[in-house]
Amino acid sequence: MSTTTTPYDDRYGIGELAERAGVTVKTVRFYSDRGLLPETSRTTGGHRRYGPGALDRLRLIRALRSLGLAVPEVRRVLDEQDRHGGPGGALEEAVAGHLSALGGQLTALRWREAALRLVQECPPGERPDRLRLIGTVTAPPSTAPLARFWRGWLPARMPARAVAAFLEIAVPRPPEDPAPAQVLAFARLNALTGAPCPPGRQPQPEAHRAVGPRGAAVLYEGLAEAYELAGVPLRRGRAPGAGEALDCFVAAYASAYGTRDTPAFRELLAGRLPAEPRLDRYWELVAEVRTPPGGRPEPTPGTAHDWLLAALTAPAAA
Repeated sequence: MSTTTTPYDDRYGIGELAERAGVTVKTVRFYSDRGLLPETSRTTGGHRRYGPGALDRLRLIRALRSLGLAVPEVRRVLDEQDRHGGPGGALEEAVAGHLSALGGQLTALRWREAALRLVQECPPGERPDRLRLIGTVTAPPSTAPLARFWRGWLPARMPARAVAAFLEIAVPRPPEDPAPAQVLAFARLNALTGAPCPPGRQPQPEAHRAVGPRGAAVLYEGLAEAYELAGVPLRRGRAPGAGEALDCFVAAYASAYGTRDTPAFRELLAGRLPAEPRLDRYWELVAEVRTPPGGRPEPTPGTAHDWLLAALTAPAAA
């Protein structure tokens, strides 16, 4: 055979390329057939030949595939590299998308683990009920049932922006790494909001329905500020009483009703804001969902409302 240099001397055969890259010939052929690893030529016998850059390209393909990128995503990254000489936006977009998806999968696994521990740790006689309860929520759980509960509770035709602002503070976000107690609290929250209202009971207090959709938007905006202010004395363990938080609370109702803050109005308001056991339970469960094991519960709009209502009826508040 002649030893004269041939055009193929600086090129890889499919077997040599596979060996250098640490993959099988079948893998190289798979990527070639899909256009990710173009062959530069073929021998007279029909054998594939690959250029000097094929090894680096194959290693890049393997790296991208090991990160979980699908073949179409790998193709977009390679096409961009061919055009611009290096990876760019296509790689960033693919990596960000896979990170987001992986985060969701990890959160789902943590919720399943916590749910399993919840069943494992409860007394055997309670397990059937516990299983039925946690079986009604997904992993991770959806907040849609909670949002539907509040949409039914809020006045009809209330401005969408005001509804969204209220839901932001009223619907707790499921923790990414929950403890079993938090899984149980969320499952109970889901069951509570899915149950029908007691017979003869409206979902919203009369004091709120009376102001109408537009007035409700004003009311809830003012209440959100009052609840935030009430969080300060609540964290300090102060007893309900007069102050900026209570004044803001009353002002929210006065603005919605189109009246002034007077002793007579405060007395009227105190009589129109009855206790709501179902909502009290809702906020208790919200506090459990939001509080990690061993943590101190943060004030919720429910605890703030109860504190403010108690402050309103305190003798010094009049």
